[in-house]
Amino acid sequence: MSFDREREMFTAKCGDCGNECQVPFKPKDDRPVYCRECFQNHKPAPRPGGRFGGRSGGYGGDRGSRFGRRDDRPREMFDAKCGDCGNDCQIPFKPKDDRPVYCRECFQNHKQS
Repeated sequence: MSFDREREMFTAKCGDCGNECQVPFKPKDDRPVYCRECFQNHKPAPRPGGRFGGRSGGYGGDRGSRFGRRDDRPREMFDAKCGDCGNDCQIPFKPKDDRPVYCRECFQNHKQS
């Protein structure tokens, strides 16, 4: 893939002000296109905490997907027995009989090795 090629631009009519503008995608008849100035009025509000669910990178404090949750429902947890220490624990996925699962403490030991 060549990165020195100029991006193809398409001429469109702004859905708000009616001015002609250039956009980097082929406009569709069923969706409005906005010029640079009008687009600023239509941008979605930023999500609290930044782009990926409020984390500043990596795995953070709120436990769960690093990309944030799509809803606020409580995560379903499953009972399991740790493959190392044998303690009962809860995990956020259905365990499989052919693979061991680990409690939070033992998982940290496996993650570091």
